[in-house]
Amino acid sequence: MFSTHFLDLPPLKHASGTVVLPGSKSISNRVLLLAALSQGTTLVHDLLDSDDTQVMLTALEQLGCKIVKSGSSVGSTVEITGLGDANKRQYLPSANLYMGNAGTAMRPLTAALALLASGTTEFELSGVPRMHERPIGDLVDGLRQLGCQIDYMGQDGYPPLKIKAATSYQLNKAIKVRGDVSSQFLTALLLALPLIATQDIVIEVQGELISKPYIEITLNLLARFGINVQRDGWQKFTIPVGSRYVSPGSIHVEADASSASYFIALGAINTTADDVFTSKISIKNDSTSNSQALRIEGVGVDSIQGDIRFVEAAQAMGAIVKSGPNHLEISRGAWPLKAVDLDCNHIPDAAMTLAVMALYADGTTTLRNIASWRVKETDRIVAMATELRKLGAKVVEGADFISITPPAAVSDWATAPIHTYDDHRVAMCFSLAAFNPAGLPLRILDPKCVAKTFPDYFETLFSVVQTNASAIPVITIDGPSASGKGSLASNLAQQLGYHYLDSGALYRVTAFAALQQGLSLEAKDEVAIAALAANLVEKLHLRFEGDIIWLNGEDVSDDVRSEAGGMHASLVSVLPLVRQALIELQHSFRALPGLVADGRDMGTVIFPDAALKVFLTASAEKRALRRHKQLISKGFPAILDTLRVDLEARDARDSSRSVAPLKPAQDAKHLDNSDLSIEESANHVLNWWQGKQRF
Repeated sequence: MFSTHFLDLPPLKHASGTVVLPGSKSISNRVLLLAALSQGTTLVHDLLDSDDTQVMLTALEQLGCKIVKSGSSVGSTVEITGLGDANKRQYLPSANLYMGNAGTAMRPLTAALALLASGTTEFELSGVPRMHERPIGDLVDGLRQLGCQIDYMGQDGYPPLKIKAATSYQLNKAIKVRGDVSSQFLTALLLALPLIATQDIVIEVQGELISKPYIEITLNLLARFGINVQRDGWQKFTIPVGSRYVSPGSIHVEADASSASYFIALGAINTTADDVFTSKISIKNDSTSNSQALRIEGVGVDSIQGDIRFVEAAQAMGAIVKSGPNHLEISRGAWPLKAVDLDCNHIPDAAMTLAVMALYADGTTTLRNIASWRVKETDRIVAMATELRKLGAKVVEGADFISITPPAAVSDWATAPIHTYDDHRVAMCFSLAAFNPAGLPLRILDPKCVAKTFPDYFETLFSVVQTNASAIPVITIDGPSASGKGSLASNLAQQLGYHYLDSGALYRVTAFAALQQGLSLEAKDEVAIAALAANLVEKLHLRFEGDIIWLNGEDVSDDVRSEAGGMHASLVSVLPLVRQALIELQHSFRALPGLVADGRDMGTVIFPDAALKVFLTASAEKRALRRHKQLISKGFPAILDTLRVDLEARDARDSSRSVAPLKPAQDAKHLDNSDLSIEESANHVLNWWQGKQRF
């Protein structure tokens, strides 16, 4: 997951490959709560691993659930031992629960805890400042009708909340709850009320119920846990007397249909490298599909999620869609896309993606019945309007609609830093604007906010999109030995979210691997060493992870960075076939979203077209002192004067060698870091980098 302050996206061209979608947030948090309320153990497969689900899991553990987790960010498995035993529920501990900005945790837990509290047990629920601006009054009013004791700890109608045990429950009258603010209020009541179903409990919805598909998800999952709610249209819901949560034993979480919307949209705007209209994205679980198609796994047309109907909206805008059980195939059809006027009540989250697709339409697109956008992670109508205007669109916003007219001509497109408002969906949908016809880059501020539902979104996007190599930015850090190139380059790569290439390490690793295989470092084994160098990544699994160098799963950092390692690197670096193999390997490190590369010929030989070239230097005395401290700290013997003499001799050799001599590129920025820390040096380079951007 990107943890940078901003992420720069180069202009993107087309897409192909395979995408594995994370689990649905809406399903994940509903299932977690239902498992917690059930008796026995539930095994939840393919759970979304995100900020929102972590909030829910942490809260459930505080309440006494036993949780055992395994798996990765995609396909996590969680075993939950629930609180379904009445005696166990009677002794729940008081707790202060932090809900972050997770509405799918705050609202249902409010209802459940209001019915679980007993005796002197008290619960406090709070979150981030934005959570304290998201209304919850209609849910609290509905619970108070039952006799629940809920107090506002701040502004009336909003979290934070304090919950105490009810003295008795009033079940003879229907519970009334508004349906036109958030469907999560009704979902919260439906999930919690079976706890006290000593008689039929009726819920009546006042006003038009929005986001009905999310209620369908709730009803479907309740049925999986033994609760069969009776529904009279969308206005009346009855929980039968004697309802009791029954664990299904195990349950699989569907992939997130809202997350699929970004890749469905990508299919609608995708082009081939030649900008023809034949590109296809395949979203399916079918081994016979086109190997060139983009494959997305985890969700299909039989999904219980309402946002799967985003497919219909994409078709209305011109996408060609072939569908079947658990697969979709999307081709770009009409181009430009068709402007539409749509009621988006049934796809409130995915509709945000339509707003960015509207940038590629042939007229004004209007999205209606989206009042719920106002009370989400941010005021999404304001947020989308503000950011779309930055890109050159004309936008009209209303209480429950937004209209978008795309830039009239290619020259009217603009680029800008996209403010994401700590809203995951703003960050993800605006990434599609990097496909703009003007070929402009785009900056996404606070990209880590996608962790709410899709922590690896940008990594997933970069794994399937392509662009011209020349469009992928490269920063090179050249300079003499021990000038701090590696430390500076690694720091910059981390801050920018770019890949990192330590070219010196490639030569050192090549020499290390050659010696391990019994090769000499002389010309007689040049062909074998060159073949080994060409396959460092593919066959020997070389990878850089911060300051650690991994080779075949082994940390070889110390061996490779020793003085002997440097001497061995010098020997193989003069072998022409080895140099050629490593030059080609270094070029392969140029990948989205960008690269920071350090070495002695990065800006002059390897990446002469780099967007920014830095020649880093320091006095021989300073460099010798740094190397001395480094070696001593690792337990290697070292003599300061000897190190200085060796460095000066190496400088002379490197500067006079016939192949790629050490010298600054003509357009390089010079930085003497003799008296600068790594952070200070990085700030200098970042300022130069910012000065080159179009934002």
